[in-house]
Amino acid sequence: MRKTVKIFVKALLLVTGLLVFYGLISFALSAITIKQEVGTKEEVEIFILTNGVHTDIVMPVKNDQMDWVAKVPYNNTQAADSTYKFIALGWGDKGFYLETPTWSDLRASVALKAATGLSTTAIHATYYKKMKQGDDCKAIKISKEQYQRLISFIDKSFQKDSLGNFLVIKTNANYGKNDAFYEATGSYSILQTCNTWANSALKTSGQRCCFWTPSSSAIFSKYK
Repeated sequence: MRKTVKIFVKALLLVTGLLVFYGLISFALSAITIKQEVGTKEEVEIFILTNGVHTDIVMPVKNDQMDWVAKVPYNNTQAADSTYKFIALGWGDKGFYLETPTWSDLRASVALKAATGLSTTAIHATYYKKMKQGDDCKAIKISKEQYQRLISFIDKSFQKDSLGNFLVIKTNANYGKNDAFYEATGSYSILQTCNTWANSALKTSGQRCCFWTPSSSAIFSKYK
């Protein structure tokens, strides 16, 4: 019995130590600011959007560089409304997206897979008619060249069929009438979270961001 208790205590201390170490590293690396590239034109307006936990990258539905509707059709949403002007894309754990509508629905198996990188991922696409700036939504103006880099980064995050089409996920777990889910590349883990992905998108396109971060609040702290 004593041996079992000792093993349990050691395991608990190990897990606690790892969590503390992860928290300290996350705080330290999130505090390091990668500055925005200098000398670039303000040609395309994008946004970062958060629900308090998760960060989306929001872009115009269509411009002379990219027609997102051709890849992420309006018809894949319940509304099928072609008057939407913006598309928000976020990458994350497929189990969280489709099986955890609220935190009370979170299952231990989903959390374990997400933490260890054992589960698959999805991209959540949401259409908006307008964007309202505030604490949860910040506008960023970037150059066309930077936007092209952003397009390339996001495009590589989608799984594709042999013809290059994005793979829509048929589900009833949609959050509303203006969203849809797609199969994504990569694995979710404590080192590669939804916010790490969004931060990498900003870094790839030369925008102000964290050196590395797993949190939405860290990203938005750079845009106060």
